[in-house]
Amino acid sequence: MRVEPLPGFPAATVDTDGERLLAVADYHAGIEAGLRYEGVELQSAAEARRERLLTCLDRARADQLVIIGDLGHAIGDPFADERTELDALFEAVDVPVTLVKGNHDGGLEPVLSDLDTGIEITPGHGTRIGSVGFAHGHTWPAPDVLEADVVCVGHEHPVIRLEDNVGGAQKERAWLRGSLVTEPFSEQFDQPVENAPDIVVFPAFNDRSGGTWVNVDGQEFLAPFLPEGMADAEAFLLDGTRLGAYQQV
Repeated sequence: MRVEPLPGFPAATVDTDGERLLAVADYHAGIEAGLRYEGVELQSAAEARRERLLTCLDRARADQLVIIGDLGHAIGDPFADERTELDALFEAVDVPVTLVKGNHDGGLEPVLSDLDTGIEITPGHGTRIGSVGFAHGHTWPAPDVLEADVVCVGHEHPVIRLEDNVGGAQKERAWLRGSLVTEPFSEQFDQPVENAPDIVVFPAFNDRSGGTWVNVDGQEFLAPFLPEGMADAEAFLLDGTRLGAYQQV
């Protein structure tokens, strides 16, 4: 397998093209400023997020960092706190970084340019690095991305509702992994899509960003190609626990 979750963390190692990458999705830097704007007061966890990412890079011994969209939180012009968090983050990260643009990253390019980060930024419909494809998931991955052996997406923030014997419940971030169903993509692109790679839906790196309760009736997926574009998908907790088919958890 080319994509392996890092045990205990919402991050994965990706071995492709002769390199080891660390991939994360939905970092949402500056989320506390966005929540404050909505009337929710939380102390910033920027330092904890940064240290968690640096720990992941160290444990993975990664040659490169890939952020699968939503590096920032503000959909438009980033808040001052977001800029400060990003500045500190990229002062600390010492490997090349690729950002696959997400729906929250529309205003980030001039900010990242001002910070002189040297980040490579790709369109939201995705990119391929070797035999692995990356797309944020808020829009359809490009046909070229689907030619990969594995396609990694974010945006969904999948979470699982777990209940105990006495009716208590808790939510846990989860990975989803299945096989890509080609028919919805062929219809979208009006051309045959014959390759059926694995598809891995990443949990949100930011634990304050909410998510889709994938095993609760009535919850709708956010990505336009899910769940119809994914078959035989299983859920895994961050600690590696295999839960089986996500709908039946």
